[in-house]
Amino acid sequence: MPTVEVAEQAGTEPSEDVVLTLPNAVAVLDGATSLRPTERTGGWYAAELATALRHRLGPSTVPDPGSHPDSGAAPDLADSLASAIDEVSTAHGLLPGNSPSTTVSILRWDERTVEALVLADSPVVVFTDSGTDAVTDDRLHALRTTGEGDYRQRLRGGGGFDERHHDELRAAVDATGRWRNVEGGFWVAEADPSAAHRAIRRSWPRSEVRSALLASDGVSCGVEQYDSYRDWRELLAHARAESARAVLERVRAAEHADPDGSRWPRPKRHDDQALAVVEFTSDD
Repeated sequence: MPTVEVAEQAGTEPSEDVVLTLPNAVAVLDGATSLRPTERTGGWYAAELATALRHRLGPSTVPDPGSHPDSGAAPDLADSLASAIDEVSTAHGLLPGNSPSTTVSILRWDERTVEALVLADSPVVVFTDSGTDAVTDDRLHALRTTGEGDYRQRLRGGGGFDERHHDELRAAVDATGRWRNVEGGFWVAEADPSAAHRAIRRSWPRSEVRSALLASDGVSCGVEQYDSYRDWRELLAHARAESARAVLERVRAAEHADPDGSRWPRPKRHDDQALAVVEFTSDD
């Protein structure tokens, strides 16, 4: 059975990242931070959705006609996510466009296949005999880079994370939010189950997979934005040599070295961090 190491660290308490581990799957959910006071936060929604996903990610009790008679057919990942979104939305009266949201990244495996689903900006990175395969959803990033220029420019000029930054960030998030779960925009888990079927999907033969990483963007920025790691292989090597926690600390150290965000403009000084390191062996 694969081994799974998880490390988490809050940017500001409490963390809105959630990690779900099961015998055959791992999921990372990064709840969207609300910039206005609300009872139901992104972290609350991420936790509720993880609970709804827990019993949906295991093998089905109904065998697939084409599968081995002793094994159940695993339900489709997008269908499972859509069903979980529907369950949480119905239970709490959540309405599309006016509800908390979260990213969802899932890695699931059986005897033959490893599969990944990524909805919004929490990547899954799989290391195979052929190289590194990063499963990313760049649709939100594309909107951020075009719609949040004002606050980023101010940070580059030394404006820092003050009240004006908060106001400009809120305006930028409001502008980006109009593109949430609409054609031409980005897709994220919220109150619309159909968003699950807009996720990025990938699969690999189980025999070819050696390791995998699931990360919230508070960790992936160490590769994608900061200079903490040259690439995902270097990050994996550091996790193996020291620990997943050591990866979080290195990324956090980069933020401490840039306290006003002038080198790496970002929404907040420190983001929540979640990292899962999955190691497969030849015996799995």
